[in-house]
Amino acid sequence: MKTILYIGSNLTEKSNYHSSYYVLSALLEREGFKVVRSSSKKNKILRLFDMMVSTLFQKYDVVLIDTFSSQNFYYALIASQIARFRNKPYLPILRGGNLPQRIDKNPKWAQSIFSHSMINVAPSGYLEYEFGARDFATVFIPNILNVEKFKYKQREQIKPKLLWVRAFAHFYNPNMAIHALHKLKNEYPNAELCMVGPKKDNSWEEANALVNALGLEESVKFTGVMKREDWTKLSEDYDIFISTTTIDNTPVSVMEAVALGLPVLSTNVGGVPYLVSDEYEALLVDSGDVDAMVKAVKRLLTSPELVIRLTTNAKHKIDQFDWSVVRHQWLKILGGI
Repeated sequence: MKTILYIGSNLTEKSNYHSSYYVLSALLEREGFKVVRSSSKKNKILRLFDMMVSTLFQKYDVVLIDTFSSQNFYYALIASQIARFRNKPYLPILRGGNLPQRIDKNPKWAQSIFSHSMINVAPSGYLEYEFGARDFATVFIPNILNVEKFKYKQREQIKPKLLWVRAFAHFYNPNMAIHALHKLKNEYPNAELCMVGPKKDNSWEEANALVNALGLEESVKFTGVMKREDWTKLSEDYDIFISTTTIDNTPVSVMEAVALGLPVLSTNVGGVPYLVSDEYEALLVDSGDVDAMVKAVKRLLTSPELVIRLTTNAKHKIDQFDWSVVRHQWLKILGGI
């Protein structure tokens, strides 16, 4: 039995959110691998220390390293160098939508991580392209979605009931959704918005203040963090999924929305157009363009044919992200160690 050390933020028990880290590690265990997880420490300094100790002293055959573009980039930097010191193969899994900017800003650090890896795994065509353009050996393996766990609902006649699912952080721009609702209500006074997600910074307070300032208290619902099974059940009461992010890679929430049959309306940033094509699988608008988002919502509300075409095409693509398909790519890489 091969042992995998998986370096990443293993915070599912604390957040009630089944992250890509949680999903992949559980599925690899089902395939017969022993997976050592590091780390579940909530404090970032303690988490880093735990990762260092695990990488330095644990027995393992290969290291998987979730690699982000924020402060968590340093977890990947340190873990990869310890793996190199121990002469152990490692695979960075490229999670951060802003990673191209990070590696251009820190080219020496990028070389030390990505040039010495066994291979770099990109969950999006976007990062596969960006890393390939910088001569880093990269393979595309999409994020995993257990499609059968999602109840697909074909929406033919839809109402102005909007669903937003993301952490409240400034780079996800939650206020754009609120401004879009405010403008939409000029023509659709019964329009509603439900916002699902945990607090990451003061954008939660800012969003609540904006709702109050615009008099939308009866039209916007904040649920806080929800378990996946709970928000997917909630989604049955909504008809349009909106994403307002300013940077992204392969947003799992968009994948899940597609699996639920929701038409997707998103900002056209990072890896989003690689995940869903504009006018074919979703409607995409420029980041921060509230008027364009409102116009796109109105198109969906007045064109059942458009809704059916977008959701059907998107579902065909998302089916290819199921573990029954993706597992072969992971087993091919890990089986060669």
